[in-house]
Amino acid sequence: MILFFTEVVRSAFVISFLPAYAADHLGISVAAVGLAVSVHYIADTAVKAVAGYLLDRFAPQAILHVSLAIAFIGLGMAFFSQQPWMLISGAALIGLGVSPIWLICLSSIHEGQRGSQMGTIYTVWLASLGIGPVAVNFVIDYGYRLTFWVLAVIFAAGWLIALSWNATLKPIQTQTLGEQWAQLRWKLVAMKPLVPGMILQTAAAGLLVPILPTLARQHLGLSYSQYSLVLIAGGVVTTLCLIPMGRLSDRWGRKWFLVGGFSALALGLIGLLLSANHLYATMLMAALLGGSYAAVLPAWNALMSYFVPPDQKGMGWGVLSSIEGIGVMVGPLIGGWVASRYYASVTVWLSAAMLAFIAFYYLRTPLVRPKEAGEVLERENLGEGHI
Repeated sequence: MILFFTEVVRSAFVISFLPAYAADHLGISVAAVGLAVSVHYIADTAVKAVAGYLLDRFAPQAILHVSLAIAFIGLGMAFFSQQPWMLISGAALIGLGVSPIWLICLSSIHEGQRGSQMGTIYTVWLASLGIGPVAVNFVIDYGYRLTFWVLAVIFAAGWLIALSWNATLKPIQTQTLGEQWAQLRWKLVAMKPLVPGMILQTAAAGLLVPILPTLARQHLGLSYSQYSLVLIAGGVVTTLCLIPMGRLSDRWGRKWFLVGGFSALALGLIGLLLSANHLYATMLMAALLGGSYAAVLPAWNALMSYFVPPDQKGMGWGVLSSIEGIGVMVGPLIGGWVASRYYASVTVWLSAAMLAFIAFYYLRTPLVRPKEAGEVLERENLGEGHI
């Protein structure tokens, strides 16, 4: 519930409120708004490893409340800003504050229920991601100040829930940073074959972020209302399928959900390009993409959880999230450059090719639990480069 309320506010503010408020009300340039959004996500990614380290050493309740305070200060700074630097700083503080909440949720995953619980977390996230921007668009019509206070009240509701949260996740970490890193290193050694896929899959998704509206209008021939219907079709299918897919991956294993999911994502993107000027075909492709995404997310994050040491979940998830964040930061830059130099459809083909490569890569890579530190070292010394 804390994740839901904070992500509703974050998504509403960053995606809908911030661009409109900064450009229309404050008269801040579009370039400054774009920089603020980029800095927000960079801050979110960059803080994860540090936040994870702190979560392993201090009480989770303290980290949670400090994080919520930082995000709330950032929300106010961005709204009451009169200068671009205040807007950018506020957006960065929101990213810094919300990021640890993800790590706390991921650290709560229980053995034997990894897929289904990952599905639950991502269902909550997707629901908040859809509700926030859509709902705030209706409130903006009544004024920016009212919209800000609505967001502030929603955030405060999440903070009130946090006051009643009793953390029983794990003992507080007493190891030094060096000892923690030495223990985590064995897990990172074991997951070396998965690192290319970690970066490529987030980069493949990031490629599409800057070109989707252009693709919808210019290539697919969709109006704004039709584009909304397509997004709703994909989002609803994803949300409905996440928990069932997570439970099935717990029962049947992760590998084939990853191979099948990434293959279907690649085919869905190609099908999306071929569905131009056919609304129902485009919605069908969006539904296929949503179902494929739902198959991948729980299985992938459940697989990653095996590489997180049980006694340092915060730092482990922080490091893994930072590695994945490389693709999130690089993907939009490449996608925007390719679209501006060629066409938006070329970016989609590139993303589909990357997803197909990832599916083939996971097909050829054994996906099993990592060995203990000594066994990993022994295999590394023998020159075995697979899991």
